[in-house]
Amino acid sequence: MSIYWSSIVHELTPYVPGEQPKLPDLVKLNTNENPYGPSPRVIEVLKREAADVLRLYPDPNADRLKAALARHFGIHQRQVFVGNGSDEVLAHAFLSLLKHSLPLLFPDITYSFYPVYCKLYDVPYEVVPLTDDFAIRIEDYLRPNGGIIFPNPNAPTGRAMSRGDIERLLQGNEQSVVVIDEAYVDFGGESVVDLVDRYPNLLVIQTLSKSRSLAGLRVGFAMGHADLVEALERVKNSFNSYPLDRFAIEGAVAAIQDLEYFENTRKAIIRTREALVRDLTALGFEVIPSAANFVFVRHPRIDASELARELRERSIIVRHFRLPRIEQFLRITVGRDDQCKALVDALEAILGGGSR
Repeated sequence: MSIYWSSIVHELTPYVPGEQPKLPDLVKLNTNENPYGPSPRVIEVLKREAADVLRLYPDPNADRLKAALARHFGIHQRQVFVGNGSDEVLAHAFLSLLKHSLPLLFPDITYSFYPVYCKLYDVPYEVVPLTDDFAIRIEDYLRPNGGIIFPNPNAPTGRAMSRGDIERLLQGNEQSVVVIDEAYVDFGGESVVDLVDRYPNLLVIQTLSKSRSLAGLRVGFAMGHADLVEALERVKNSFNSYPLDRFAIEGAVAAIQDLEYFENTRKAIIRTREALVRDLTALGFEVIPSAANFVFVRHPRIDASELARELRERSIIVRHFRLPRIEQFLRITVGRDDQCKALVDALEAILGGGSR
């Protein structure tokens, strides 16, 4: 039926999300989901929301959620935008803030949705190579551009950029928007949300999918100067005036308000990541320094695709990217302690105790 497609459809290469297999007793370490469930407060409010009120439309502006986010981050409510996961927020940013005659700049190894959006919205772009150790070099971005975007920490590498470097980037690009995608920032990175009043060209995007265990509710948000947020709102209201449903709004508010649960689970994941890095290093893996809830690793004596296959045979799934420069790396989500132990035990068996 492709004869009925619009011409642009033939040119698109859609983003491929991580596999969601339906297998029993699986150690699933491939999609960076939080190994701990959401706050008990979230479960309670969702139960209350499952009522007759569902026949009514949700608040199109999600003002209650925006107010909660503004209080949490110490900014004004008019500086907050919300959407269906950070992917939708990113999509609106590409169309409203990053589509210009000059090219958008982002790293060659980064979130693979960025080039998909560029092709979908006809945004000119250039990829900027990371250094040999997968770091972002600020000097490479100090040139004319139509915008800059990258995750911090970066994905899939997990490397974080310092706050000082981001400020240098902002100061050197006053004529374009700089989007910092902070999907993983709560696991060890430095957020720059508090800089949005100082730099009107800064847009920070976050999600509740990772550090607050709400991947199933799809809640993302952006924070920046009110003029940037207005541009996002204009696109959103020309596309979908009711982006968040009642469950998403109320669940997100509860998650934001339960700081104790957030801190406990966040710190637990960081501790597990540190132990996992030690174990993998002892097995001979090269581990890229990570400030995220995943690690990016390779072993000098075994092919990454073969290693992923052998782990799958043991009911452990990790992410392998068949892409230039990183085809020998695996991205491994930090799970619970028992899941990471199962992974390490399996790797010890595969590698023959590190002697392979």
